[in-house]
Amino acid sequence: MWTWWAGRWQQGDIPVMKAADHGTWLGTLVFDGARAFEGLMPDLDLHLARLNNSAQSMGLNPVFSVEEMAALTAEGMRLLGKDRPVYIRPMVWSTGNGPGVVAPNPDSSVFCLCLEELPMAAPTAAVTVTTTQFTRPTITSALVNAKAACLYPNNARMLREAFAKGFNNVLALDPLGNVAETATANVFMVKDGVVKTPVPNGTFLNGITRQRIIGLLRADGVEVQECTLSLQDFRQADEVFMAGNISKVTRVSRFDDVAYESHALSDRAREIYWAWAATSPRL
Repeated sequence: MWTWWAGRWQQGDIPVMKAADHGTWLGTLVFDGARAFEGLMPDLDLHLARLNNSAQSMGLNPVFSVEEMAALTAEGMRLLGKDRPVYIRPMVWSTGNGPGVVAPNPDSSVFCLCLEELPMAAPTAAVTVTTTQFTRPTITSALVNAKAACLYPNNARMLREAFAKGFNNVLALDPLGNVAETATANVFMVKDGVVKTPVPNGTFLNGITRQRIIGLLRADGVEVQECTLSLQDFRQADEVFMAGNISKVTRVSRFDDVAYESHALSDRAREIYWAWAATSPRL
């Protein structure tokens, strides 16, 4: 692990936050996650742009431009080794109070970049999912239009519930009872050769990898529908997979007592994503 903080690169997991930082005790921290693997950093610019958009949604002023953050990332990757699998985690948080203390001072933003070696999941890796009593929030009740750290404790309690039931993940619902995503990634299902995924409705992030997979599948001749989906739709699906930055495309092998025997389109989505990523600029 290498961390850029206060103007220089330092090796390891170094201390970066103070006890009185607004982001420490009031949660005004946003982050993003990009990936480096096989000498590639696909969609890095989109992830860095989303970080700055998240900061603005939190009421913070961005610290660096996308181009400046991309240059720092390339610099850090040279320290780690360009072919290593790395999780790229830029972060912005507020150090000072604004009006009324609870609001952050938008000009007190600071930036940190952490590059952590993290192996990619095997192509045949699969997870199991179950239901959860907890739901995704709406834009009127939480900052769901940002990749905000304060949202993740809700996802964490979903995962704790799943682990206690003997599963790896959940199908999380929105407040109306429709499937939104899993606790860690966007979700897709396949029925009769048609790929379907929950339509973005303000309760979850329209993920960068999600959008990329949709575009690649459609370009490959696969019908992809963004629509309202129920738990019953997933119980009747032929296959299910997740799309997210950490592992890109991951098979789902079981939803409660329903086993998915086919992974044909899941594997195709992964295959065409890797083929596309290979065309992106190399480190």
